[in-house]
Amino acid sequence: MRFCVVEFNDGGQAQLCVEKDGKLINLDAPASVRGALEQYGPDGLKKLGADAAGEGRPLSDVKRWLPPVPDPRTFRDFYAFEQHVKTCREMRGQEMLPEWYELAMFYFSNPCTMKGHMEPVKKPSATNEMDIELEVGCVMGKQVSDVSGDVADDAIFGYMVLNDLSARDLQRQEMKCMLGPAKGKDFATAIGPYVVTSDELADVKVGPGRYKLTMTAKKNGKEISRGNFEDLTHDFTKMIERASRDATLYPGDVIGSGTVGTGCILELRPENTDGWLEPGDTMELEIERLGVLTTPIV
Repeated sequence: MRFCVVEFNDGGQAQLCVEKDGKLINLDAPASVRGALEQYGPDGLKKLGADAAGEGRPLSDVKRWLPPVPDPRTFRDFYAFEQHVKTCREMRGQEMLPEWYELAMFYFSNPCTMKGHMEPVKKPSATNEMDIELEVGCVMGKQVSDVSGDVADDAIFGYMVLNDLSARDLQRQEMKCMLGPAKGKDFATAIGPYVVTSDELADVKVGPGRYKLTMTAKKNGKEISRGNFEDLTHDFTKMIERASRDATLYPGDVIGSGTVGTGCILELRPENTDGWLEPGDTMELEIERLGVLTTPIV
């Protein structure tokens, strides 16, 4: 099932919808996947979507796409694709750390700046190096602590496209102080347009928390990046194992995979991508079966 949050052209409040055959059917639920999970639980929300009936409304009736999870309690972003990590460390003259292979590493990002599909993102005034990060986003469906393996996999409600927008010069400056990225990541994260339930992807599953799905990024209509979800070194069960150790994850919490190999301008280099992001640029991030997430820069 594919869930989204939208406002329609004829006015009214934001509405949680399920997509069926290219049309959106309103659900009697909070306008947030997190809120709906808290009210119905993962199985109940899936049943609500499966039972939804009616003609539905065409996508052309959508006035505004909102982030499907506008209000996660927490947003953890991992660093789980080896190619991206290795390339970025080589650019700094550094070798891979053995600890990276042992631990799924993450930082906490801002859960209050989620942006939806087609929602403009303002370039931060202090940056000259605005970037994208092509990532998979995971939405937790259950409250769990200290889980791993199949239990961690079963706690996942679904997946979505995630763009971890970044200010590289600010990030570079602050990380010299040996603390994680802060203002370099603080201003916006784009997610959506849909949360696709994990059971919908069973035919392309290649292991726990891992799927064979092509990931691409286009800048102003030109493809600049191509990778695959299955290339994760640390799959989502390993991420959840790490995140839930001595801590609690809640329904609607968002977990990012980190950047797929070649999935950012930093890795590709601005001279090969017509520069860093500037007002007037449009990014289209696509993950097969999950949809296309478009972000205009203003």
